[in-house]
Amino acid sequence: MTSPGGDDPGGARKSAKSAGAGLYGPGGWSGSRRLLRMLRDIMKGSGDQQHRLDQVVHLIAQDMVAEVCSIYVVTPNSRLLLFASQGLRPEAVRNTSFKFGEGLVGVIADSGRPLAFSEAQKHPSFAYRPETGEEIYQSLMGVPILRSGRVMGVVVIQNKTRRHYQEEEIEALETVAMVLAELLTVGESGTVEEMLGWQKDVLPSRLSGLMLTDGLAVGTVALHNRGIVIKQVVAEDPEAEKARLNQALEEMRDAIDVMLARKDMAAVGEHREVLETYRMFSEDHGWLSRIREAVLGGLTAEAAVQKVQYDNRARMEQVSDPYIRERLADLEDLGNRLLTHLIKPDMLDQRVLPDDMVLVARDLGPAELLDYDLKHLRAVVLEEGSPSSHVAIMARALGVPMIGRCAGIVKQAQEGDPVIVDGDNEQVILRPSREIRENYTLAMAIKAQRQAELAETKDLPAVTHDGVDIGLSVNAGLLIDLPHLHESGADGIGLYRTEIPFMIRNSMPDVAAQEDLYARVLDHAKEKHVVFRTLDVGGDKTLPYWRGDREENPALGWRSIRIGLDRPGLLRLQLRALLRAGAGRRLDIMFPMISQVSEFRAARALLEREQARAAALGQVLPRDVQVGAMLEVPALVWQLTALFRDCDFVSVGSNDLFQFTFAADRGNPRLARRYDVLSPAFLAMLHGIAIHARAAGRRVTLCGEMAGDPLEAMAVLGCGYDHLSMAPPSVAAVKSMLRSLDLGHLRHFLQGQLTAPHSSLRPALTEYAARYGVAI
Repeated sequence: MTSPGGDDPGGARKSAKSAGAGLYGPGGWSGSRRLLRMLRDIMKGSGDQQHRLDQVVHLIAQDMVAEVCSIYVVTPNSRLLLFASQGLRPEAVRNTSFKFGEGLVGVIADSGRPLAFSEAQKHPSFAYRPETGEEIYQSLMGVPILRSGRVMGVVVIQNKTRRHYQEEEIEALETVAMVLAELLTVGESGTVEEMLGWQKDVLPSRLSGLMLTDGLAVGTVALHNRGIVIKQVVAEDPEAEKARLNQALEEMRDAIDVMLARKDMAAVGEHREVLETYRMFSEDHGWLSRIREAVLGGLTAEAAVQKVQYDNRARMEQVSDPYIRERLADLEDLGNRLLTHLIKPDMLDQRVLPDDMVLVARDLGPAELLDYDLKHLRAVVLEEGSPSSHVAIMARALGVPMIGRCAGIVKQAQEGDPVIVDGDNEQVILRPSREIRENYTLAMAIKAQRQAELAETKDLPAVTHDGVDIGLSVNAGLLIDLPHLHESGADGIGLYRTEIPFMIRNSMPDVAAQEDLYARVLDHAKEKHVVFRTLDVGGDKTLPYWRGDREENPALGWRSIRIGLDRPGLLRLQLRALLRAGAGRRLDIMFPMISQVSEFRAARALLEREQARAAALGQVLPRDVQVGAMLEVPALVWQLTALFRDCDFVSVGSNDLFQFTFAADRGNPRLARRYDVLSPAFLAMLHGIAIHARAAGRRVTLCGEMAGDPLEAMAVLGCGYDHLSMAPPSVAAVKSMLRSLDLGHLRHFLQGQLTAPHSSLRPALTEYAARYGVAI
């Protein structure tokens, strides 16, 4: 394990004998079990928490051959207080403290992972506290004390000599930290907080994040811990624990198989792929061997599973590969499911979840979200998460507000805290005042009333006040999205993201599987049109079974149609499945991220080869095939005349087109408000595209976040568009807007604004809507 700025304590695992005396000295794992038994005896003994911790630090220092062992505990104001020490000056205990991120102790707590240094005082994060007398100690190793994913404290050992701590020693101290978490939480004398009279922080706190799903919610914090409380860490009989583990594994696999065999699984096909992935992970040799090794070391089966989860989390945090990091949430879910089979029903957390639950977690797997009662789930807040993650996709489909990348939420939120989740403004308010809570509750009531009024527009035609027909479609990518097509009153699916089913499978779907999926989409749509976008992977959309090379700038790298043209077999198989699914029906196919006309022609040539092949085999062909291009790359704007000669339609992907035009990563919070899609420059570009399309007699649609925002959609219509595709929940609001809009008057007004020297036309368009009664 290599620590940033620290040492490499061995890399490859070394034999237990090489680690010296103590926990991994003579006797190896038997030494580990001996220490754990001694710790268990201390926990069962008499005395208060302080006395027990004093005994613990003495025992650890002795067993790990260290001059110093110290335990720091997190206080309610998020400081790390020195609570017990063997080796440091006694006057430092309960006086020395660090902030998270301050000093090496603070860095360990802030990162949530172990660190080891042979020359600690030379590290730039080292913070000297003269009252401790630690200037004589050279080396330091520390691990976080974790419980349910929360940092409760840090345990540290120090030596006077330059000691290179081995990986086995780090893992041993992590095991000890698990026992310490139990000691800090449970005891006849109460928790450390209760003993010192600490009060839980009740001050309001506002945290920023990234909107993954829009919406507003007022509710009560429920910390995601899967209802699992491990009450026994140290095992009495390792062989019995190994048998319990094997039995739980079989029960978990059988339970997954039962779920896969359910008749209704066919109706939620993407969920089936998720479960199949879990089933595959449950056989992973490396994962299982690490759990069994921890059991042999003296842990109970459930504590061993949790320890491996902590180890994986720490290692994965050092990995930048987006696929590995995203799959970590799925692997966490598997470990949690195994724990539910290990823990007896009377040992499970019996908490009653609130009716207005706001789920707070470090991260979630998609199936974990479905484990909660959606009738009572108001919102989700994640410390990690990304717009393309499985759980975010699921939340959007279910209409659950979700904020991700909310730094510090797991540390600051407490079970039962009142909380406000404002997805629209990308903020979370913990412990709001009564006045703020009442204001948000009123805002939600007004919004609900507004949504009820908008729902009445479902069956009304999408026609502007001056009689212009507008096409409104929805975006989709999962089978569970399909009911929204008819519920929203949309005209069709303007963008079906075919890559999503690829992303959540553990292997490449063959032609038959793809054909079945696309046919079900068309069947559900009935007479309404569906535009299938071919595989758009690469960048932040990775496939679990196909790993490309690491790229410096993946958004501009080998992705999308570039992969399809370089691997034509992959694209041809997908086109073959689409043609079979569309037999006898209209079929709309769109190629993504076209940068030059030659790419579109090459992709269309592959489609024509597949059409010729199907005809030669006597297969029934679609009655009409429309072929379009996704316009996301600014270079294509200067090739529209040639493009419109070859394609049947164009769909403008406003999200990527905007970020590529302004060279601004839309996922970067520092740039989120710097540029505006309603800038004259960007609207002028959209206007020019619409003019070329009209001159060529081709259909042009805009899909992206702009299409679903009433004010921004109004601007798009003003630029000459009459087809929009958006998320299903946005259809009603956009329809209400356009029905109150005099489109001819708006287009005349906007024409004079496109050359204005302003950074944004948002204020002018907002004023226009207010003046002329446009419902935005």
